[in-house]
Amino acid sequence: MQKSIFTDGNTTQSFLFVSVASLMSRTPNPQHASNDSPHPLGLSYLPRHEISAWDIYLQQIERVTPFLGNLSRWVETLRRPKRVLTVDVPIHMDDGSIAHFEGFRVQHNTSRGPGKGGVRFHQDVTLPEVMALSAWMSVKNAALNLPFGGAKGGVRVDPRYLSEAELERVTRRYTSEIGVIIGPHKDIPAPDVNTNERIMSWMMDTYSVNHGTTSTGVVTGKPVALGGSLGRREATGRGVVVTAIEAAKKIALPIEKARIAIQGFGNVGSVAATLLSKAQATILAIQDHTGSIYSPEGLDVKALIDHVTNQGGVLGFEGAQVLDKDAFWDVPCDILIPAALESQITANNAARIQARLIVEGANGPTTPQADDILADRHILVVPDVIANAGGVTVSYFEWVQDFSSFFWNEDKINARLTEAMQAAFANVWQIAQDKQVSLRTAAFIVGCSRILQARSLRGLYP
Repeated sequence: MQKSIFTDGNTTQSFLFVSVASLMSRTPNPQHASNDSPHPLGLSYLPRHEISAWDIYLQQIERVTPFLGNLSRWVETLRRPKRVLTVDVPIHMDDGSIAHFEGFRVQHNTSRGPGKGGVRFHQDVTLPEVMALSAWMSVKNAALNLPFGGAKGGVRVDPRYLSEAELERVTRRYTSEIGVIIGPHKDIPAPDVNTNERIMSWMMDTYSVNHGTTSTGVVTGKPVALGGSLGRREATGRGVVVTAIEAAKKIALPIEKARIAIQGFGNVGSVAATLLSKAQATILAIQDHTGSIYSPEGLDVKALIDHVTNQGGVLGFEGAQVLDKDAFWDVPCDILIPAALESQITANNAARIQARLIVEGANGPTTPQADDILADRHILVVPDVIANAGGVTVSYFEWVQDFSSFFWNEDKINARLTEAMQAAFANVWQIAQDKQVSLRTAAFIVGCSRILQARSLRGLYP
């Protein structure tokens, strides 16, 4: 670890860099190297007593490695984040006390371009989780052939217990602490869990003030009035629907009257439900942090969104049956959309799922063990690195528009998003058929090959 002090003559910033190279364990990992390996493997700063999202990502890399050909000599690149920054986020609370929060920003890989990935505010954020999310962003951006690497950030805080003023202080202090490694050409944050356009406005303003110039391209997912893009808020949910329709065609499942169950009713889940409802699908069941609801005749999505806006969750929605939390996974449906958090579909519930198609709106919602169970049951899974890539695709459009100061209309943005998602899905589907692998492995073949090709072409310096 190295504590660095940066000064510009007016302000002084201190922060903690966790150097990946310097923090490697001296005990080789038997899964990744032979006993006589000349270099230590495994990341010493990670907990070893529990399976984390990072461990799930590593298992996915193990599965794709045999398909990488000569590029597999570079595969260790994918197992090691390029840069990990851990920061302290102290703020004044409204009552006069001082509170400290943990913050993270991880840049997994930047071989193909600047880091790109969201920032989440959640009480359960951990470093291994942020590492995994940044790695999935690397694969996702490469699978969509966007000119970005992968990054992710988070603050370990429950924003429900902060006033708006406290939330702004957390956002601005966190942005100041990670400001040395982000920038329009270095690493571009975006909204994620519990962050939104307002948070992005504060982040953009803080970075701009600290650098003495307005820099709209430092974040995406901003309000349109500050250089944001039309269609960005709906983009992730829209992309989920585009890939759901494309996948449904492959298994001869008409989207009209298809029965849908959605876990998570935030930005992604609610937009997906709205668009699928407009496509004449039936939204049977919704689960969020307040509970699970079900209606065999279908839920009124517009009325449910109004209810959630007023009540804070789906529980209590008039006319819907209440399900036990675990019973949600037993609902007979055609399409299941997990759009909440990681590791929701596991070996414990995968055998009970009654869907024909799963489209991952969340990042990392399915464990490798659950993947195997679902494959044995012939349930098609469209992986997160394709299914939920709509958000980062329109973030790319926003980034381009900011640099050119020329903005597109929403119809053009949605059309270009649909075209990009359809092309990426078709490419992944063809590779899955050619190599007889799952869509997840096929997506990783595409993404990891592009990342490692860039790494190989660039070489190592010095």
